Amino acid sequence: MSRSEALPRTVRLLLLARVVNRLGAFSLPFLTTLICADHGASLTTAGLVSAAFGLATIPSRLAGGRLADRIGRRTTIVLGLCGCAVAQLAIAASASLAWAVAGAVLLGLAFELYEPPSQAIIGESVPERHRVRAFSLFSAALAAGGMGAGLLAALLGRWDLRWLFVTDAATCLACALLIRLALPCDRPEPPGADQDDTAVRPLRDRALLSILATGTAYALINQQTVMTLPLALARQGRPAADAGLLFTAAAATTVLAQPLVRLRWTTRLTTPVALALAHLFLAAGLTGYALARTLPALLASAAVKSLGDLLVMGRAYALVTDLAPPGGSGRYLAVFGTSWGIAATLAPVLGTQLLARAGTTALWSAMAALCLLLAALHLRVTLESARSPRRGNLLPHAAREAVTTPSQALDDATAASSADGTSGREETA
Repeated sequence: MSRSEALPRTVRLLLLARVVNRLGAFSLPFLTTLICADHGASLTTAGLVSAAFGLATIPSRLAGGRLADRIGRRTTIVLGLCGCAVAQLAIAASASLAWAVAGAVLLGLAFELYEPPSQAIIGESVPERHRVRAFSLFSAALAAGGMGAGLLAALLGRWDLRWLFVTDAATCLACALLIRLALPCDRPEPPGADQDDTAVRPLRDRALLSILATGTAYALINQQTVMTLPLALARQGRPAADAGLLFTAAAATTVLAQPLVRLRWTTRLTTPVALALAHLFLAAGLTGYALARTLPALLASAAVKSLGDLLVMGRAYALVTDLAPPGGSGRYLAVFGTSWGIAATLAPVLGTQLLARAGTTALWSAMAALCLLLAALHLRVTLESARSPRRGNLLPHAAREAVTTPSQALDDATAASSADGTSGREETA
């Protein structure tokens, strides 16, 4: 997107509100630590509680897409943020493990209501050729807020972990107020036959389901560093609050490395190649987590890993928006977003079990190996496209045609990223 083409006011306000919310969004990685430290739970119990949270986010994400179409996107966003605030205050005030579990489940049920309507606003408020750029700026805004969040987590976490949840609740309420006052009220049309068809169409779109599969694998890796990193640091004899410093390093890299993805060779990468490169960066960073024993080495590993995240995010959401039929982007993004709920359910169970039975080195090594496998799968798609003249020379607009195989789904992304390069757009992830 050129400098002369500013983002719409609605998108800019949404980005500002999300930065405010992100400043306090550091409590979730410390949920398992709080349960263990304040309520005497075992690693297995803490993992199951986090898994319950993750499981609750799946219906939350789907409900966010449906409510956005039924009661309006602004109302859905405000409802989700207020629900998160109530749940976080309940966790902070919990006097027993049972109350903490109830608060975690309530947090999961409200946690993802925000995402589908906010992503749909971005996807539908900018021209199609600028969607990757817009979603990338959304990720950069989250990272900018995350820089301050990590520092606050490192400070408050050394004082009392419960204050993390109180502060997070306060920023949720501030974000909800900003959204309520600044965003225009949208009035969705009454549901009809076309909307009912849109509700089930995502589950029948094999292209979307293929992207969902690879997205779930990536989300599983990502969630390990969110939910398990504080526990892993504690098992290494380091303060769990040091995770806040690592989150800050990763967020700072995401912001500072934005110019790198504007280089001509980067924008010309096909999506499978870009994703393969991204997973190689992820593997390198996770290998650093497995081997590093000093804080500087861990910070460097976090920075390398964040370069991989930088290459993934913008393309994925833009591609899903392109696949959606008119008026169906909220539902498509909601279905794709369940990858994070699935990962949030599996990650704490898998992570805590690996930590308890094999240790931190095995945990991060296993995640690095999964990254290498995903990189190989993406490169295989590239080789298949090169051997197929018909698919290797798809026109940019072919990325929006119906797709019936997993390879073709990723070929769609290849064509879309080629369109980004030919349009001269500054692409970020």
